[in-house]
Amino acid sequence: MKKMKWIGMVIGVVAVLFGAGLFCFRDKIKMLYISLQSFKDENLAHTFQHTPEIQPVKKIARGDKVFQFQREENIALADGFTFQYVFYDTNQFIEDTKTTAMLVIQDDVIKYEKYYMGGDENTVFSSNSMGKSFVSALMGIAVSEGAVESVEDPIGKYVPEFAGTSLENIPIRACLQMASGINFNEDTDMSGFSMRTLLGKPAMEVIAGYGVQEEPYTYRRYLSINTEILGKVITNATGYSLAEYMEEKLWKKIGVSHDAYWTLSNGTELAMGGLSVSLEDYARFARLYLHEGSYNGEQILSKEWVKDSMDIREAYSKPGSNYDAYNAIGYGYQWWVPEGEEGEFMAIGVYGQWIYVNPSKEVIIVKTSADPDFMAKGYELKHVEFFRAVADNI
Repeated sequence: MKKMKWIGMVIGVVAVLFGAGLFCFRDKIKMLYISLQSFKDENLAHTFQHTPEIQPVKKIARGDKVFQFQREENIALADGFTFQYVFYDTNQFIEDTKTTAMLVIQDDVIKYEKYYMGGDENTVFSSNSMGKSFVSALMGIAVSEGAVESVEDPIGKYVPEFAGTSLENIPIRACLQMASGINFNEDTDMSGFSMRTLLGKPAMEVIAGYGVQEEPYTYRRYLSINTEILGKVITNATGYSLAEYMEEKLWKKIGVSHDAYWTLSNGTELAMGGLSVSLEDYARFARLYLHEGSYNGEQILSKEWVKDSMDIREAYSKPGSNYDAYNAIGYGYQWWVPEGEEGEFMAIGVYGQWIYVNPSKEVIIVKTSADPDFMAKGYELKHVEFFRAVADNI
């Protein structure tokens, strides 16, 4: 999810205020006003640690048994790292990127855990677009259980709103890989999408009207509406809401320590990035992928799904595809895959939310932030080098 999306929301609010009666929409306007205040730079840290108190959410209950990481005294992190021939001091980098929490785990041992700006081990931190990786996991479960027959199925098979439209035959896999070809611009079209759904038009009806600009698998274009489509495919195919499906099929099965929460938009889970999860539970989710989808002897995700999720062999999936600055890192099934030989993969959320996994070193790093400068040039690649330096220094 990109920063322009939130600017687009502001435009949407203005349009609502001038184009609709205040009485009819006062509750929604009030909610949007609260949301927009929450996303002011000075309020970001509080917002990302208190989303369930600010926004409507649905709880995702944890199970009875908790997987406990072992714990050691905090290690000294790497002194720094080099990016594009410039050395960055670790402590200064953590401060400059407005880090709110950081966790480093190797071989199921917590090597480093620290909270900033008011959070602690019980805080649930906003995922923003890290939530897309959770939606991918739910799709993998739906496929393995047969509710969704195949990722090669057209989205129109599961979403009636797409029947008879140019979107009907887009494969599910193309949405997973952000290569659907839908005629949508993340920066300029999100305000209109937000406004129309705010006023009550179903999201899939809005998306159906966009049409396509190229054949699927031609280019990778990061569109959050792809994940909204995936969410709808899952709910229509399974008969569950996303929160219900996650609770039963994932959250109660992987040893998490806290309930999670899914932000609602007009009563429906925001698939594109609405989860709130504790720091260690983000790591427990990452651990599931680190162990090829298995937890405590049970195959929650198929090994094939985990492998396919990190497959970036296609030209549009590779780092640097389309010569697009947003594509500096490779992209699988709603997971980011940096260039390298160690099998690393990441979930990334707007304003600096990160899950980094390095299978070759058995390392998981979770970093949450409230960084308004997350769109700075090289921001994501710089973080990759930071995480690599931390992993190398354990």
